[in-house]
Amino acid sequence: MNLNGKRIVVGITGGIAAYKTIEFIRLLRKAEAEVRVVLTPAAAEFVTPLTLQAISGNAVSQSLLEPQAELAMGHIELAKWADAVVIAPASADFIARLTVGMANDLLSTLCLATASPILLAPAMNQQMYSQPITQQNLTALLARGIRLIGPNSGFQACGDIGAGRMSEPQEIFTALLDFFTQQQDLQGLNVAITAGPTREAIDPVRYISNHSSGKMGFAIAEAFAQRGATVTLIAGPVNLETPKNVNRIDVVSAQDMWQVSLKSAVKNQIFIGCAAVADYRVATIGEQKIKKSDDEISLKLIKNPDIIAEVGHLNESRPFTVGFAAETQNVDDYAKDKLQRKNLDMICANDVSGGQVFNAEENMLHLFWKSGEKLLSLKSKKELATDLVNEIIEQYRKTR
Repeated sequence: MNLNGKRIVVGITGGIAAYKTIEFIRLLRKAEAEVRVVLTPAAAEFVTPLTLQAISGNAVSQSLLEPQAELAMGHIELAKWADAVVIAPASADFIARLTVGMANDLLSTLCLATASPILLAPAMNQQMYSQPITQQNLTALLARGIRLIGPNSGFQACGDIGAGRMSEPQEIFTALLDFFTQQQDLQGLNVAITAGPTREAIDPVRYISNHSSGKMGFAIAEAFAQRGATVTLIAGPVNLETPKNVNRIDVVSAQDMWQVSLKSAVKNQIFIGCAAVADYRVATIGEQKIKKSDDEISLKLIKNPDIIAEVGHLNESRPFTVGFAAETQNVDDYAKDKLQRKNLDMICANDVSGGQVFNAEENMLHLFWKSGEKLLSLKSKKELATDLVNEIIEQYRKTR
């Protein structure tokens, strides 16, 4: 397997091992990856931008405050562009700064701004590496999902012998290749996901809706796509960018979402109803804007189709069906009832009392299935989506 089309940002920090990174970049280019190099000021003392530009085939980025690049918010552009960020060598200083979330140069700022995976290849003196504070920093980064490559043990440039040598270029390349291979374990799996709110028209101007932002559903779609699944995202009216490699279908009303969902459900092995679909719609939509007259106005509401229940009760081509239960009280009891009543394989319960989930960046979920349950603790919706996908796949594979 090669890395054809993969976009890799290679970060280089100050250290004698920086010369090895030239060979790593050559391996990436040979594997048909696209490479952009970011140098810290200290790294530029060890390897020159001109050399790295010739090897990578792209201009080298160095300064956070470079006027021409920042005209287009260059650090944000790079952060979004990357499929992965590999920092080799990663010095003790950079590891410490990354741990506490500093953004005092281009590379550290890029790491804070990216949603892409970050891989570090530490390189430092053996005594620096063995220091408790360095080990604490590395443990903290691992807990945040950052991956470590090495280091190796052996003879060091300073004359010491011990752990702290940067992994060899081929080892770093193989680790990156393995990462992408592992991440593509869901190729051939078709997944449909609903996300966001629906809007139920009252007249040409007004509508009934809810506070759903769609962030959780979009994060789930992104997590599946990153692992190689073919993802169809059925999205209500939200202001969110479509995740990479996701087929997005925009809808407005519950009726629209119902029609698209039923067509998609039979074509997919997994269906996830994450959208906050309106339970009712207005019986008669005004052809013209309804004018103010009396102090009160009455609207007759009729029930919308229960999308997730209809998918759950499909007789033929029924997918593995996952629902969401957003409740303000008796959350677990209502979720278990929906799991059984709607014939779901799994339900994800979350407490939305006080509105703390809607538009928030963090969430927690209590998962229930017919033979068990699991609590996913509070974390960012992107991290939570990764955990949720793991649980869905584990339960899905038990049914197949």
